Amino acid sequence: MNKEEFKAKANQTIDEVSAKINELKAKRESASDDAKSKYDKALKDLESKKSDLENRYADLKNASEDKWEETKDAFSSASDSFKDGLSKITSLFS
Repeated sequence: MNKEEFKAKANQTIDEVSAKINELKAKRESASDDAKSKYDKALKDLESKKSDLENRYADLKNASEDKWEETKDAFSSASDSFKDGLSKITSLFS
């Protein structure tokens, strides 16, 4: 995958992350009061991971040739971290 393809895929990942968070926020509304506090904590963690992912994406877009691999790996790691967090929240409420 070349740089432009990776950047496009990374941008798509950001869009998917936003959609997942919005979906979870909607599910939170129908949760019991007890579950809402768990949702809030989990959503706060996911939003923090989303912010990190967006920062890594900004770095990725502006990465120089000699920093490309390092920046690409940092984005991939942040993406994996978000996916792990999403799995945890999904398992809590499924």
